[in-house]
Amino acid sequence: MINHSDIRIGTLASMDAGAKYVSQILPHGFESISLTCWQKIGDVDLEQTAKEVLAVLGDKAVVSTVGIFCNPLQDAQGVKDWERMIDSAKLFNTNIVSGFAGAVPGKSVADAMPQFKKVWSELAKRAEANGVRIAFENCEMGGWWHDSGQWNVAHSPTAWEMMFNDVPSPAIGLEWEPCHQMYSLIDPIPQLRKLAPTGKIFHVHGKDATIAWEVVRASGIRGGKPYVWHRSPGFGDTNWTDVISILRMNKYQGTIDIEGWHDPVYKGELEMTGQVHALNYLKHCRGGPYVANPK
Repeated sequence: MINHSDIRIGTLASMDAGAKYVSQILPHGFESISLTCWQKIGDVDLEQTAKEVLAVLGDKAVVSTVGIFCNPLQDAQGVKDWERMIDSAKLFNTNIVSGFAGAVPGKSVADAMPQFKKVWSELAKRAEANGVRIAFENCEMGGWWHDSGQWNVAHSPTAWEMMFNDVPSPAIGLEWEPCHQMYSLIDPIPQLRKLAPTGKIFHVHGKDATIAWEVVRASGIRGGKPYVWHRSPGFGDTNWTDVISILRMNKYQGTIDIEGWHDPVYKGELEMTGQVHALNYLKHCRGGPYVANPK
């Protein structure tokens, strides 16, 4: 029984790892699972995977999102895979599909917008017809404003504004997290206070960062010295009590799913140790164990 079901705390899992992996981690107390495909769906049988994963989850957890992380602005197969995922989301009892917005290598974010509009206007219509919401991951994936990179234009607030203007669909929104904003030296809390009332945050990744401000002040961000690290919640700089409070105050009802495999300390044999610590930390930030009011 989950009594904090307004915001569930979960984790990511690879779609091709399927029900076997989910069955191994579920006893740790994860309340949601975000299932993802990297670059392509490939040979994954979505219908069979959905049946197997949902059977394992039972009433203990839910599938929060299904995701396809490719470049649909350049890859025709990527567009087809987005279409398949949008059509298949209902098999997993979710209405959110997440992934990269795509990019046009060699073109700026602004110059990539015509291609974004062409591709996503059609995908947004398909999503609306299926009752699905599209949540764009906000990782820059090596892209920059002047060269949108190989994967994703949806990495800055200015880009988001352009995207929402070019494709003004209620089905288009964000898969937000503090980490990627902090990588750009953006303070995530004021940003969240501004974004949350818009209703454009469809999904939240549980990933944080640590910024070495002394390095930034001494060497800048192009001096060849590391100045920021991805961290799991509980090990980074963000106050997740504030994050959850802001989300709740703005009626967000969804999940925070931990995006592991990035922490420089809790990796390898310590991967699940770090993820379970993050899980328990986020549950604490949510308010601890549910306590029923007197009748």
